[in-house]
Amino acid sequence: MNMIALVHHPTFSVLFPFSQSQLHGHCSSRKLLAPRKDQLYKSVSKPRLIMALASNEEGGIRVGERLYLGMDFGTSGARYALIDKQGTIHSEGKREYPVLMNDEKMDWVRSWRAALFSLLEDIPIHLRPLVASISIDGTSATTLIVDSNTGEPLWRPFLYNESCPDALPTVKSVAPANHTVCSGSSTLCKLVSWWNIEGSNKKSALLLHQADWLLWLLHGKLGVSDYNNALKVGYDPASDSYPSWLRSQPYSQLLPSVIAPGTSIGNLKEEIRTQFGFQEDCIVCAGTTDSIAAFLAARATQPGKAVTSLGSTLAIKLLSTTRIDDARFGVYSHRLDDKWLVGGASNTGGAVLKQFFTDEQLQKLSEQINPMEASPLDYYPLKAVGERFPVADPNLVPRYSILAAFVVGTQKCLALVNFIQPKSHIPPALHLQSILLICLSRH
Repeated sequence: MNMIALVHHPTFSVLFPFSQSQLHGHCSSRKLLAPRKDQLYKSVSKPRLIMALASNEEGGIRVGERLYLGMDFGTSGARYALIDKQGTIHSEGKREYPVLMNDEKMDWVRSWRAALFSLLEDIPIHLRPLVASISIDGTSATTLIVDSNTGEPLWRPFLYNESCPDALPTVKSVAPANHTVCSGSSTLCKLVSWWNIEGSNKKSALLLHQADWLLWLLHGKLGVSDYNNALKVGYDPASDSYPSWLRSQPYSQLLPSVIAPGTSIGNLKEEIRTQFGFQEDCIVCAGTTDSIAAFLAARATQPGKAVTSLGSTLAIKLLSTTRIDDARFGVYSHRLDDKWLVGGASNTGGAVLKQFFTDEQLQKLSEQINPMEASPLDYYPLKAVGERFPVADPNLVPRYSILAAFVVGTQKCLALVNFIQPKSHIPPALHLQSILLICLSRH
């Protein structure tokens, strides 16, 4: 039996697995130079510790009590929290992703790896032996193609918001109409894009998602994913299997095995236990996506309740008894027990503001906002061309002016994003939240 708990924090949420029985486990790309193996368990750099809160009172933890470690890998940084079964937080911390370059480009793989092991180092030493299980959530559709023997990436990762329109015709020719994978930013499009370019490494390649790969660094069993992360590569959570139209494709050989989120994959690797001081019985469990972790942490349990997660980008999830998938609008459904999380993820978010203004400037300008007044501005804030939701349009152009008024208008759009109405591409009535209700009413 597997149980999942989540801690809600004012700035983040983390998935915590409680496993009572252990299961023995079974676009255009550029090659990425694999890091040296002697760097595997070392922090490549020492990012500044932003936040670390720890309980140093021995009396705060009962004798024999175990703790549960959850880590959240978002767009701009990673966080951890350590809780007991009652949900009390005993330690928490955050790391920004270190800026590690490779050929003048951000080396995300090395940066994620460094952040992971830095977070493990940040956990108070006296609490590490109490950790019973570990899990990780990551950004949805962030995709890695790795060597199936070594686990090291063969190419640079495809980030969550990256679009591969070159692969879309191929995917649409094999997938059902308007399927979740029929979007240029889907995991399957990223896989097909790589497949069409790469010639020599196909037989030894394996697809993993960001959370899968980070968890592999901890448990060492290649080729395991969860059905939340696997949705955008074509996995069907209703039948709990890959559909026949996907299995018949030559690139299906790269697909990972899929288990339920929170399921035990295996014990923490011996070298990590030894290095950091975890117990031999500490297990590593399958993860989920960051927006699903945020939804569960908000404790929205009734159908019709929706949760918006606003960070560097934006995601919305609505709990429903009906499954809705429509790639034209970027709407898809994740399985949540016997219900569905219907929603989508937009490229708009706080990262747009960070392009132009410092934290201090944003703080001052935010004080000028009157949320009771409607904004006369007609903006669609994006960091770059292309949107995923409420329309899957890789050619959607950002719309804003770089003025002080821009901040007022954009922050209103981000806080009240359902009022954004693009001038083209999207029918005016289809706002980010109302689109879900419209889709539900049609089924």
